[in-house]
Amino acid sequence: MNEILKAEHVTAKYQAENGEVTALEDISFSVNRGEFVSIVGPSGCGKSTLLSIVAGIIRPTHGSVSIGGVPVSGISPQIGYMLQRDNLLEWRSIFKNVMLGLEIRKMVTRESIRYVESLLSTYGLYEFRDKYPSQLSGGMRQRAALIRTLAVKPEIFLLDEAFSALDYQTRLAVTDDVYRILKKENKTTLMVTHDISEGISMSDRVIVLTKRPGKIRRIHDIEFKMEQRTPMGCREQPEFRKYFNDIWKELDVHV
Repeated sequence: MNEILKAEHVTAKYQAENGEVTALEDISFSVNRGEFVSIVGPSGCGKSTLLSIVAGIIRPTHGSVSIGGVPVSGISPQIGYMLQRDNLLEWRSIFKNVMLGLEIRKMVTRESIRYVESLLSTYGLYEFRDKYPSQLSGGMRQRAALIRTLAVKPEIFLLDEAFSALDYQTRLAVTDDVYRILKKENKTTLMVTHDISEGISMSDRVIVLTKRPGKIRRIHDIEFKMEQRTPMGCREQPEFRKYFNDIWKELDVHV
């Protein structure tokens, strides 16, 4: 695999009422093409700030982020960003919701429409294309949001607590669903989550941050001896508990 995303000595500071606050300090890591990497850490350690810097939404105080060797200097069309809420527009059909990113980027063509239709068909939403978000389950809504992001063909997916609004049972099913789709589409993924189990079960590596100012405490390589890996299947493997305990102890030290 070759490197597609690189963060070098990223530090982020901001002004608060009581003075300057350092959110992140000297963060360096890289992500290979097709890799799934999660970021976990104590609340307030700068996880979402780091994702915003990677996305080009905010600039680091020091350091840099590059995609394919090109420095990120603003919002990049190579990035697809999914937030906690699906943000589907209730007055638009599922098909029109999925087309929204293409419309905004002025990328609507016959080819892009066919691509969207193929995604809806492949991932079980084609028969619901004329329905409205309120008519879909939480898991189906999240799948529609994922397809909306896939439609613009980003190189890198950023997931910021993308499943936290779902109930636990739905969340387990959706993580399996999303993992399968992202791996099938060979998308590079960087995910922020507060759920250690979620991070372990979906990721090739897990980056553990300290409390604020967030620094990298350790990067875990996650490996399971499975012919066909799924997040649910990973949770049942004997290695899972060891990964969980190691990461939990690292986080607990810094709470």
